[in-house]
Amino acid sequence: MRTVVVTDPPRTPLDQLDALATFGVATVHEAIGRTGLVGTGLRPIQDGARIAGAAVTVLSWPGDNLMIHAAVEQCRPGDVLVVTTVSPSLDGSFGELFATALRHRGVRGLVTTGGVRDVAELRELGFPVWAGAQNAQGTVKATAGSVNIPILVGGVVVHPGDAIVADDDGVLCIPRETVEGAIAASEARTLKEAESRLAYQNGELSLDRNNLRGVLADLGVEYVKASNA
Repeated sequence: MRTVVVTDPPRTPLDQLDALATFGVATVHEAIGRTGLVGTGLRPIQDGARIAGAAVTVLSWPGDNLMIHAAVEQCRPGDVLVVTTVSPSLDGSFGELFATALRHRGVRGLVTTGGVRDVAELRELGFPVWAGAQNAQGTVKATAGSVNIPILVGGVVVHPGDAIVADDDGVLCIPRETVEGAIAASEARTLKEAESRLAYQNGELSLDRNNLRGVLADLGVEYVKASNA
């Protein structure tokens, strides 16, 4: 495996990231055709956080956080650090000291397939994290990996500079080149959801609003009285 630190990848513009951050993961995911979710293996350590940032990617070896140290230098305001390992590892490779350094650089959060520790301190700092585990097991700094190369996170390929959106519902990756379209689609879906919300508040049924009665009929669903069931 080639070990490199790529220093100048193109990034999703900050104004686009800020626009994405106004939408929830579920809304964006539906708007872009239900793609890009990294799966259910990564969970937030906090409640209520919602971020969008440009991916700085890290490929490390199991039980080793050397490349996270290398990645900090490459981070800019608006970034999200995205970390995985060449084979599964849930060791606690990230903690409060890393978060302190990243906050100073304007990083918006961490997404990692591995483990994190110092969880109470991370929450107190208000540094958002989505991780594969909470684990006090420490790591070494002994094996070279790479920074800012394409990595695989939960079946999704994350390229450096891609947009990462994360909240209580999960983590979503949007290819950098498609972010503008994702924002437009998310705005349209948000408007549609607002119209539906108002309709439901006024008593309209989702069966009628979404024209689902015909779907039920086509599938052979019958309405019968309890006395005839």
